[in-house]
Amino acid sequence: MVAHLCCSVDAGYFLKRLKEDFPNEKIIGFFYDPNIHPYSEFKLRSLDTKRICEKLGVEYIEGDYNYEEWLRAVKGLENEPEKGSRCSVCFDFSLEEAARFAKKIGANKVTTSLLMSPMKSHEQLNAIGKVIKKKYGVDFINVDYRKKGGTQAQQEYAKQNQMYRQDYCGCLYGIWQQKQDQEIIDELISPYPFQILPSSIEEKLKFYENRLDLEEKGIDYKIVKENFLNYRLLNSKVEIKKNFVPHYTIFYSYLDRPQRVRIEFENNKIAYGNRAQIIFVLLEKLNEILGKNYKNIKEIYKNPLLIKEELIFREKITKTKYNLSPIIILEEFKNERYDISIESKIYPDNKEILIKF
Repeated sequence: MVAHLCCSVDAGYFLKRLKEDFPNEKIIGFFYDPNIHPYSEFKLRSLDTKRICEKLGVEYIEGDYNYEEWLRAVKGLENEPEKGSRCSVCFDFSLEEAARFAKKIGANKVTTSLLMSPMKSHEQLNAIGKVIKKKYGVDFINVDYRKKGGTQAQQEYAKQNQMYRQDYCGCLYGIWQQKQDQEIIDELISPYPFQILPSSIEEKLKFYENRLDLEEKGIDYKIVKENFLNYRLLNSKVEIKKNFVPHYTIFYSYLDRPQRVRIEFENNKIAYGNRAQIIFVLLEKLNEILGKNYKNIKEIYKNPLLIKEELIFREKITKTKYNLSPIIILEEFKNERYDISIESKIYPDNKEILIKF
């Protein structure tokens, strides 16, 4: 039997029940979710789903990330609500691929962990199952493990196994609908692979890879969440007489409105603006403090600092960890008026941390 899998939380308890109800079946987990956006989220969900399959002794296969094909399939349905027509097309897209995979390996049954999700319609899934049975000649196993406390048991199983819990369905359009009232949609802002931002999907992927290392080494751990003040730089501009000035803006730099600033005084390669607490630092000072060898600003963008390095640098310059003054790295100081605008967001957030025993 091929079990199409969508995420670890839905897959874990679902596979456990399948193994109990179909003890004579070899179950193959087929992770196929090209709707998931961005790709790093696809890899994160795959990583954790593979982990739970291995715990349950289920063979795991990761399908292709056919994202462009999926986009073409749902074209025109971008504004459909959850459980609407776009979801039907999405289910059809994934389950057809699962059926093709089953035929390829000689399996005669297909099911899906989407049946476990309280956000998905059993009626939609069963209707698609009937179509693929007729089209591909494979039986669709329609089981409802949500009944009789199944959803609660699923959540408890996920908690016991410390699974990754995503906070959106998966696709680009779903993210937008679910989070459009948020000030920041983290999933849609990422400079990766150039830099990994706090509480980003890429940071979570690294986090769960580290978790696997602990499990392989037999180290006990607990995953807990901590609150912190997150930051996203959306845009930064420095000009002199409308001419762009190469610069790099350090993490937590904040301005509530554009400013026109002159350098008031300079000390040891650090210059202080005459307003808005703006601080300018020469590139060579950054190299000196952080042990870098950047020759120009462009090189920082090609090989960015780690966020923790930027925070260390900020503390060295301002003498405090909790400082929102704009810190701008320049190649040289000029006795001119700088026009500066920084569009950024500072907001409460949380992230997971590992407690090792």
